Amino acid sequence: MPEYRIGQAAELLGVSTDTMRRWADAGQVKVVRGSGGRRFVDGADLARFALEQAKGGELGPVRAQSARNRFPGIVTQVLRDKVVAQVDVQAGPHRFVSLITREAADELALQPGVLADVVIKATSVGVELTGGRE
Repeated sequence: MPEYRIGQAAELLGVSTDTMRRWADAGQVKVVRGSGGRRFVDGADLARFALEQAKGGELGPVRAQSARNRFPGIVTQVLRDKVVAQVDVQAGPHRFVSLITREAADELALQPGVLADVVIKATSVGVELTGGRE
């Protein structure tokens, strides 16, 4: 089973290392000690905890929509031209870039600092392992 350093786990969840340590100290995530005393978070337990956190998060008003891939974040940049707008959103450690009509960006009053949900709809999603297989 994979194990992650506290810092890695924090990055995966989009929180500070201190927050991850507090959750570990409170027993909210299972932590094991390595041979040098370094703490590692159990991968399966981290996945369970991430799902619990996502379900308990405030995503704003309930929407009637089929999309399940929703990431709350903050708008970091909006580039407008005559027809389209490029909107950059930072959601935890993830940067999302969306191209929408300029009219939509104006109607939503999108600008840096605005809270927004990134909604992803795709017919094909790939999965890759970082670091290869062990």
